[in-house]
Amino acid sequence: MHRAAYLFLLCTTLLWGGNSVAGKLAVGHISPMTLVFLRWLLAVLILLPIGWGTLRQDWPVVRRHWLLLGGLGACGFAFFNAIFYTALNYTTAINVSIEQAAIPIVIIIANFVLFRQRVNRVQMAGVVLTIIGVAVTASHGDLRQLLKLDLNFGDAIMLVAVLCYSFYSVGLRLKPVIRWQSLMLALSVAALVTSLPFFLWEIAAGKVIVPDARGWAVAFYTAIGASVISQIFYIRGNELIGANRAGLFINLVPIFGTLLSVLIVGETFQLYQALALALVLGGISLAEYSGRKMAASAAE
Repeated sequence: MHRAAYLFLLCTTLLWGGNSVAGKLAVGHISPMTLVFLRWLLAVLILLPIGWGTLRQDWPVVRRHWLLLGGLGACGFAFFNAIFYTALNYTTAINVSIEQAAIPIVIIIANFVLFRQRVNRVQMAGVVLTIIGVAVTASHGDLRQLLKLDLNFGDAIMLVAVLCYSFYSVGLRLKPVIRWQSLMLALSVAALVTSLPFFLWEIAAGKVIVPDARGWAVAFYTAIGASVISQIFYIRGNELIGANRAGLFINLVPIFGTLLSVLIVGETFQLYQALALALVLGGISLAEYSGRKMAASAAE
């Protein structure tokens, strides 16, 4: 079971790492809020023929839990991405990477406060190792650069994005028992509806960049890879091993993002990237070893 979860979560973070590269390629070819709106519009169009039949069958359950499903779709799908893109207009990619590494910590705290779910010292040590790995990546191997971080408005709103995705991850344990097709369609529709005001604001502000060929290619990638496939995998991984353990894999996103930049954008591979990957994978392995032992003990 846990091996399947690892595969799902590794694929998820690889696709999300690719989303970072797509974001770089999108600059000047499609505006941020237009990208957020189009990715969920395309995702809904992709999911409609897949999930319409199951959604009709699951509709009585979906209707009873519409507020929860709407909140999950809004927080995890629409708000996180809209705030993430907005934060990058005011702060640096280094700051955002470091702040995004707080998601596993917030998930652990929220699970303890809401559900009294505990972690042990070995798991926390694993979390710390992954955060160090993210710090090595964000600082390009020179941790002294972190002392020069200049916190600003962008960092404050990025923390809101961190809270959004953390509560989405924790909230998945409350989702109703419905088919995955129905769940993804319901969440994507919620994301589409809540992303519309951001898109309309961008139009009113005169900041829309109509997508060209590259912009549409990025939009389709974010819809298919970074939205539909990756979210299905993340939800499944979360079901198999829980939010605390699944959330830790999120710290692979900046690692995969930098490695994919080497392969796709042509950036130079550096020794610090290998070190960061080793730290994050080592931290996940350490936390997972302890997490599996705790889960096995609780099951006995």
